[in-house]
Amino acid sequence: MEIRNGRYCVYGNPIKRSHSRAAERWQRMFIRKFKYDPNERYTLSLVDAPQLGRIFGVRDIVRGDQGQPIDTDGAVVISTIRMGFGHYRIAMAGASAARAMGFTPYWLDLLAIPGITQDVINFCNTWYSRWSRLSQRSTLFDRYVWEPVTTGEPTLPGLWWFLNTWIVGWPWRFLKTNVKDYKMSELFRNLHQALPRQIPVLTAHMWNCMGAVAAGMPNVVDMMFDNWPMAFQLTEGAKHGVQSPSGYYGFRTMGGFDETGKVMRPIPSDAIHLTGHHVDHELVENIETDCEARVARIRAGEPRRFLLTMGGAGAQRELFKAIIEHCIPLLKQKKLALFVNLGDHQGNWEWLKTELDERRELMHTHFDWEDTQAFADSIRDGSAEGLHVFLYNNTSHAVYATNYLMRVSDALITKPSELAFYPIPKIFNARVGGHEKWGAVRGAEICDSTVETRTIGHTLQAIDLMTREETLLGMYCDGIVKNKHAGIYDGAYKCVELATGRTFTR
Repeated sequence: MEIRNGRYCVYGNPIKRSHSRAAERWQRMFIRKFKYDPNERYTLSLVDAPQLGRIFGVRDIVRGDQGQPIDTDGAVVISTIRMGFGHYRIAMAGASAARAMGFTPYWLDLLAIPGITQDVINFCNTWYSRWSRLSQRSTLFDRYVWEPVTTGEPTLPGLWWFLNTWIVGWPWRFLKTNVKDYKMSELFRNLHQALPRQIPVLTAHMWNCMGAVAAGMPNVVDMMFDNWPMAFQLTEGAKHGVQSPSGYYGFRTMGGFDETGKVMRPIPSDAIHLTGHHVDHELVENIETDCEARVARIRAGEPRRFLLTMGGAGAQRELFKAIIEHCIPLLKQKKLALFVNLGDHQGNWEWLKTELDERRELMHTHFDWEDTQAFADSIRDGSAEGLHVFLYNNTSHAVYATNYLMRVSDALITKPSELAFYPIPKIFNARVGGHEKWGAVRGAEICDSTVETRTIGHTLQAIDLMTREETLLGMYCDGIVKNKHAGIYDGAYKCVELATGRTFTR
């Protein structure tokens, strides 16, 4: 990162000296807190991936020499972290596309590598999850603190702006936050220097991208998330794969990245690319087949299949309870079937069991991957009814179960996070953070989703409409097929192409 007169610059745009010094203090805090050793050297090797190996043919990168040496021939590193589920989901799309294009994906989860990366990211993730859950319990916190932090748009000036800037953190949209994150991610340099320098790298989070670039790796592509441009996602020195045209323009011009409204110097065109949505190969390849099956079930009068997903932060308990209770009479009437993926949130399962104690006889549980796969395969050409709850003891299956169940579901009920970009009819419930708002706008405009239903009542209304009528689901299925032919869901392939130079052909 360039420094001019004591000011850090991003693509030629300097931040204030005071902000530069604050970013350096942030880095020093982690150095002291976790006793960072700048001379530490890593040894990395490859082992079989216990969960994702059979699904995507990936191999895990681990610390130590207990595995095989990292071979660069025909390989792509897929680098991710758990910060919610979205960044795992993006990485899975990259791994799936890389495999379809003939590459071997190497999975690098920075939280699985003991050392400074694990320490720093766990620290940040703990606070992120805490704030996310608090935003769902407190309307005041959500409106006046969390939304401004996650969008860079203050709800009120004065005290609230001070609170969300200095107590929670700088708003993510502003360039000073980008520098702060980069200085923190410089501490991940040593780990990335243990990788072959020229190996192609796809990153699903900017901290992964920043660490790789800080290590001097030249073939790094950041699979960007959300549909609301925020400066903290940028990494000068990498290529960026953006999922939507509005996102591309916002990042290219760096619009709103300065808190004073100053016009910024734009990002060079070779550093940012409109790729389309990051989606697994298996889902994209089968869009026509899966949409035809949905339409056929509608016409046959089969129970509507709704898939309800809980995000990685584990928020929205009350919403889940309300949806399930609303659907129970419809389940008994065999008008719908409900699949509830609780991810890896064991605590939320204990809570849900208590809340629905009198109706537990209605629930069918699926607590491992083999059972989930068998259930989904059995209803692909068969019937489905009842309430099915899914829970896992690891993040990989927790995330991928939703992807696998999508193909046999009629509609997905989700907050407008990374799932907003997936090719299945969707009901968007209330967002968790203002940045997610624009994912719902994107989905609604390309005709594969509802608008964001900001209250429980409006979410239940959407469920009733899709249960009783054919119009919405038919319209969304038609939109998804058209989107596929327009290349809207080809983002994962395009990112692999940017990193490797190899073109994907169907």
